[in-house]
Amino acid sequence: MFTPSQSDVRTFFCAVYAKSLAGSPLDAMETIVSQWIDEHPEYHADFADAEAAVAKMYDVDSGKTNPFLHLSMHLTISEQCSIDQPRGIRQAVELLTARRNSLHAAHHETMDCLGQMVWESQRAGRTPDGAAYIDCVQRHATRD
Repeated sequence: MFTPSQSDVRTFFCAVYAKSLAGSPLDAMETIVSQWIDEHPEYHADFADAEAAVAKMYDVDSGKTNPFLHLSMHLTISEQCSIDQPRGIRQAVELLTARRNSLHAAHHETMDCLGQMVWESQRAGRTPDGAAYIDCVQRHATRD
């Protein structure tokens, strides 16, 4: 299993941003990351300076979203859907996308569920509950 450090993740996102701006070829994962970066122009300044990105601390109290965490969650959801793991996530996100008429909006709602699942897992010291995660996304997809 690959377990990148915070620095590795930030450097990767910044490198993808630089490659994309330069029009350099991107591999499959970089292409997905680049698409999500394009959806978030408000973060482009954060990706422009890799050295500053690695050093910066994002404090919840500051009210500013951590762009690296945010894009990591987009990437996680994209990967989960591509392999349908946990089983049923693809269908749940597709349903939510259709209801919201936006993959981006669907991802943001799915992030709420993903974050809740991770938080509950860590708080209880147990394995993440994939079924509860899917149920949460499905609830989002069936409410107005």
